[in-house]
Amino acid sequence: MVFRKLLPREGNFFELFNQHGQHIAEGAQAFLRLVHHYGDTDARERHAREVGHSERAADKVTAEVHRLLHRTFITPLDREQIHSLINAMDDVLDLLQDVCEVMQLYDLQKLPEDVLRLSEISVRCCDRVQHVVTLLPRLRDAAVAESALKNCEEIDQLESDADRVMRSAMSRLFREEPDTRELIKLKAVYEHLESISDRCEDVANLIEGVVLENS
Repeated sequence: MVFRKLLPREGNFFELFNQHGQHIAEGAQAFLRLVHHYGDTDARERHAREVGHSERAADKVTAEVHRLLHRTFITPLDREQIHSLINAMDDVLDLLQDVCEVMQLYDLQKLPEDVLRLSEISVRCCDRVQHVVTLLPRLRDAAVAESALKNCEEIDQLESDADRVMRSAMSRLFREEPDTRELIKLKAVYEHLESISDRCEDVANLIEGVVLENS
């Protein structure tokens, strides 16, 4: 018993989740600025660097969570839940950076309106993720747990919205785009953007599980 009391406890996992969530929200906002100013090459490159900065900062947080898991004997959540949640959050920013890189590698000169629609949904998903992780330390409060579940439901709905927008965008692309190369490029961008909301939904599903086990 004395030995257990001397072992590292809790750690600052919730604070690290909050930091990662902030990087997700910042990276998503930078990506949306990139889309809004895509015709301005300098602005596009600047905002792409901002996304990359957020992604690298989030990677450091993820690595710290993994290190802390190895050093901490008693954790505030199940160890596997912590591991899965931080990895799912990291996937969100990885995809945001991937979209930036795809746009650059494919040398897209202009973006159709559907890219903006999908980007706006992605940002809203990321904002919801950022908010819901701030609720994790207080899930034993019934009102907080209910708010967390509501946020998760909103993310699920946004993911469904992204599915609908992508299906519509794909249909329009295959009907109206005469350039096969441009079609391939935009198809890849649409799929990456829709995947962002998928990964946000993964985070929401994990948090729903945490809520149900801890509220």
